[in-house]
Order: sequence, then structure tokens, then C-alpha cells
Amino acid sequence: MANKISDETIEYVGILAKLELSGQEKEDAKADMEKMLDYIDTLNELDTDGIEPMSHVFPVQNVFREDIVRNGDGREDTLANAPLTKDHCLKVPRTIG
Repeated sequence: MANKISDETIEYVGILAKLELSGQEKEDAKADMEKMLDYIDTLNELDTDGIEPMSHVFPVQNVFREDIVRNGDGREDTLANAPLTKDHCLKVPRTIG
């Protein structure tokens, strides 16, 4: 089933990926790509009639919840310990002239 990947295809993929491949690396990449295409051909032979498409291996329900503030941001408790406050914020000395 070996698909033939041309040298031009490997060169083009290298350019797209901004890779500088040696001669041996190009040959290795060709072999790897051919194996991947062979595997895809094998997968295409499987009978998938009646199989529902899925996006997750495990069943996932809607995990979102309503955004309800329950405890607040604790601003009052935080500012209660601050030596200086202004407009509900911490006030600190100026550090840059």
C-alpha cells in the first residue's frame, strides 16, 4: 500500500514548517509520512456504519454552570487590614517620582 511521497512534497513541507532538513532527515520524513498515509488507508477500510461521530472518548455533558457570586470578592475583609485605603482600594506610597 506504500504511498509515494515525492522529494518535492518533503521539500515543500520543510519550507512550510521552516525546517532545514538534511538528506537523511528528508528520507526519514518521507518514510514517516508514508507510514502515516498507510495507516489512514487502513482506518478507511473500517466499517463505521452506524457509529456516531464523537468529539470525546468519554461522554461529556455540558459542564458549564450559571455564574453566581456566592461569597463575593472579600474586598471588605481585605481592606479591613490595610493601613491606608482610597475609593475601596489599597493606597500605597508613591514609588516613582
